[in-house]
Amino acid sequence: MSTDWFEPIRAYCERTGPGFWDEPLNAATNAAFLVAAVAAVWRAGRDPAALALALLAGIVGIGSFLFHTLAVHWSMLADVLPIAAFIYGYFFLALRRFLGLGGLAAGGATLGFLAFSLGLVPALDALTGRSVETATNGSIAYLPAFLALGGVAAPLLVGQTCHRAAARREAGLALLGIAALFGVSLAARTLDRAACGAIPFGTHWLWHLLNACVLFALIVTAARYRRRVPD
Repeated sequence: MSTDWFEPIRAYCERTGPGFWDEPLNAATNAAFLVAAVAAVWRAGRDPAALALALLAGIVGIGSFLFHTLAVHWSMLADVLPIAAFIYGYFFLALRRFLGLGGLAAGGATLGFLAFSLGLVPALDALTGRSVETATNGSIAYLPAFLALGGVAAPLLVGQTCHRAAARREAGLALLGIAALFGVSLAARTLDRAACGAIPFGTHWLWHLLNACVLFALIVTAARYRRRVPD
């Protein structure tokens, strides 16, 4: 069955109709991504990878704004594709910059991470016999990114005796802190519909604000590490 790209979507608590401004809070809080992008550019210096990620963070805000105002299938792609590009782009950079993997190894690991991410939801659906995506309000798709933060942080915190030890530990702790913030952000996204009865405008807007902080912190962490441990 073909997709009607202009079919209206009501994905979040705040939306009560098909109008452009029927998600005012969800739409307005996307400005946080633009603020995060500008702040990240200022902190990135001349780091081309960090600047590219800052640009992506701004595009995330624009794509999300389109989805929360137009609320149709094609605008949903404008929302999710930039987020996916940031996730896999940052994962590749983290393997290269923090863990010192070569380009081929980092690329292969990123493809493996992509395969894991794509296969997680069908596997959990088969295991539980229910739609995990529906049960989590779509947040299950971000679980691999949450796990990846911990996976990259762990080896950075292992005892080191080289001159990079302090920088590695600082980056590892930063990534763990970002993972914790991302966990809170995911909770806000997941609880949006469940909280609808008590909070008429839901909690998805909080996902935007916290996630903008997450993206900013990730970019700054990568740029700071490069200054301390040049590529």
